[in-house]
Amino acid sequence: MDDNENRSLDFKEFLKGLNDYGLLIEKDEATALFQHFDRDGNGTIDFDEFLITLRAFRKLDRSGDGVVTIEDLRGVYNAKYHPKYQNGEWTEEQVFRTFLDSFDSPYDKDGKVP
Repeated sequence: MDDNENRSLDFKEFLKGLNDYGLLIEKDEATALFQHFDRDGNGTIDFDEFLITLRAFRKLDRSGDGVVTIEDLRGVYNAKYHPKYQNGEWTEEQVFRTFLDSFDSPYDKDGKVP
């Protein structure tokens, strides 16, 4: 994906890489994903940022099957600290689902993040 071989990805390289790997998503979704990886907000994803984000995924994937599910989240994410849970507006399940939905595919909301 690093076409200019500077050991980081700018947004253009990121979009091209997603397309090259067959990940067809809307530009606004790609922008959100890019921003998620670009932890320091400098407009590029460097190798360390990439690894940190992948490690976070591995931590969430408690079962180790390559997919993050609500069951995985129960082991690492405490819904009881969420403000909407604390005020009684949401159940634990709603908090987990909302958290997972922020990563789930908008075209196939199956409660799993591969």
